[in-house]
Amino acid sequence: MSTGLRILIASPLGRIVAAPLEANFPDVTVTVAATESEFDRAITGHVRYDVVAADLVWNQPETEWTFDGLDAIDRLREVDRLAPVILATQGHSMELDHLDEARLRDEVWGVFPKSSGLHPLMDSIRSVALGNRLPATPHAATTEPLYTHLQGRRGSTAGRLAGAIAAGRATDNASLAHAAKVAPSTANKVTSHYLGPIMVARGEHDASLPLTQGAVYRWCGFHARYLVSWCRRNGHADVLSAD
Repeated sequence: MSTGLRILIASPLGRIVAAPLEANFPDVTVTVAATESEFDRAITGHVRYDVVAADLVWNQPETEWTFDGLDAIDRLREVDRLAPVILATQGHSMELDHLDEARLRDEVWGVFPKSSGLHPLMDSIRSVALGNRLPATPHAATTEPLYTHLQGRRGSTAGRLAGAIAAGRATDNASLAHAAKVAPSTANKVTSHYLGPIMVARGEHDASLPLTQGAVYRWCGFHARYLVSWCRRNGHADVLSAD
């Protein structure tokens, strides 16, 4: 029986997956986007896909700091080509903040660990194509997602400050105020008012130690990939690069 499925594989290694999909699904069209530009071309001016399987974090030097699976969802929305999305994960700790946000996105129909192998992936694609969301994966998070702390006016300012630090554009309060385009008085409160409280609320600061500017900068480095991604996707890309 013909399926007529249209599948988009968005991954630097997508071509490895394409051939088995084409061999196992009758009358299927598999499009591979191995780069950000290929992804944009694949979704612009084309009919909607039945399933989009995208890497959550792109393990590619030229892409990992500029494009990820959450960007892919936003691009689909921008061109009015929303489709059920499966996000493929590698199991790295760097993915956790991205995963926390992904679980809040209605467009995400499932999270698939790459370690499960090719055949389970094909089964997952088939299930989503038939209108079924994948079973929720176990999640050990005990704190609110970082994403939720970056909402509202104060959260947005916190995100700009954190993004500028994560991008390596700040070494002190003066350079932080310039990079994040905020008043010096705002940059001076980065520890006490903006990022410090987030660290404490998430249990990411040892209460027995002083909450220093150095601790805040190290925290931004630990969450750098997500903070850069958040700024890029929420209208704050200006803090990530020099004027």
